[in-house]
Amino acid sequence: MAEQPTDAPDGTPEDVETAPPVELLRLAGGLPPVIDTVPALEEYCAVLAAGTGPVAIDAERASGYRYSSRAYLIQVKREGSGIGLIDPIACENLDLLADAIGDAEWILHAATQDLACLAEVGLRPSALFDTELAGRLLNYPRVGLATLVETLLDRQLLKEHSAVDWSTRPLPESWLEYAALDVEVLVELRNLLAAELEETGKADWARQEFDNLLSFTPTVRVDAWRRTSGLHKVRGRRTLGAVRALWEARDKLAQERDVTPGRLIPDAAIVAAATAMPTNRGALMSTSGFHGRGASRYANEWLAALQKAAALPEDELPTRVTHGDGPPAPRAWGDKDPVAARRLELARAAIGAIAEEQNLPLENLLTPDHLRRVMWTPPHSREPVELLEAVIDQLRALGARSWQIGLTAPALSSAVLDADEWKRQLRERSSVAPSDAVPEALDDAVDDGSSEGSSDGS
Repeated sequence: MAEQPTDAPDGTPEDVETAPPVELLRLAGGLPPVIDTVPALEEYCAVLAAGTGPVAIDAERASGYRYSSRAYLIQVKREGSGIGLIDPIACENLDLLADAIGDAEWILHAATQDLACLAEVGLRPSALFDTELAGRLLNYPRVGLATLVETLLDRQLLKEHSAVDWSTRPLPESWLEYAALDVEVLVELRNLLAAELEETGKADWARQEFDNLLSFTPTVRVDAWRRTSGLHKVRGRRTLGAVRALWEARDKLAQERDVTPGRLIPDAAIVAAATAMPTNRGALMSTSGFHGRGASRYANEWLAALQKAAALPEDELPTRVTHGDGPPAPRAWGDKDPVAARRLELARAAIGAIAEEQNLPLENLLTPDHLRRVMWTPPHSREPVELLEAVIDQLRALGARSWQIGLTAPALSSAVLDADEWKRQLRERSSVAPSDAVPEALDDAVDDGSSEGSSDGS
């Protein structure tokens, strides 16, 4: 019998090697002071303009505390200029910073989170490199900044202050150090990821993705009130109308006060009040979720919203189902259009195989919405070359990049043709087989040819 390893005093077997602890990432140049005056900004911008290479940039917002998405701290670093921690509240005009950066490439992590708030203060990149997106294209399983820093640089980046209120003034030193560390190694990280993109033949794909981000604008949600947590529990159009009225009242107050809406009353309180429909302050304040300053201070506004919903004519009340411009939910395709469902099934399998072959996440190879739209309403032509060209045009109109189109358009075209062949075989079967040999939904598709050129987006 083999001798068992003895345990060390801490209980670890002595002959089992343990990985050395990862070294904590620290600021090489120490923590710089916050730039919160025009003279300090001028001084740093002169140093920044004299630096070389790309500019690492990040912004801190007060998500969860403020209604707005404005930047409350901007961190910048460039080779030869060190880190700048800029207070955009104190320094309202950042034209000097924009001029100092000039046409230099920006390096950001998860660019879509910060581009809008940076544009709000006049900072817009002419070129950028997104380290998170690069990690996705390289199919890293986890692409958070801390994970990539540990994986590629063997350093530990602590994220203990990620959810603090950055509108606080003055900002604590520990928060500032956390913020500065977010740009400390972005240049080094960018260079490693760029080299790997070149090695894997994905550099041009990444450049197309980065260029596409230059025109990024946040999506404006239609009927945002429908995202109220717990809305699925609501029954009846009148109750839905009350949810909408309360949500809109809360949103207006939150915007005016620049606080996150949930700090006034939570979603659960909206659903509870919409269901109970209290008509006076006492009944309202005894409703679940109505406690705290926001509930009490604005009780009149909540009651007015409920009264407004109660008085609405029936035809002005919201419906449970909305009719957008896109295809229905995939789970409904089998009933609405079985051939379209078959197209989607074939296309998903093909796209999955391509993603695996190219070592890419599915959603980065082709946006699921693009896939569904093309498969729900494919081009009318079934001549292979014309069909392929039409699919390419569809994808381009939807915003797919050239590299995505080149990899996926042939597979989508094949899915359209293969689904039609499947339909033809069903027709042949139905002409010789008993009527119960073909499922009813498929039989309907065979009889009326409803899948070809379908444009029902309800």
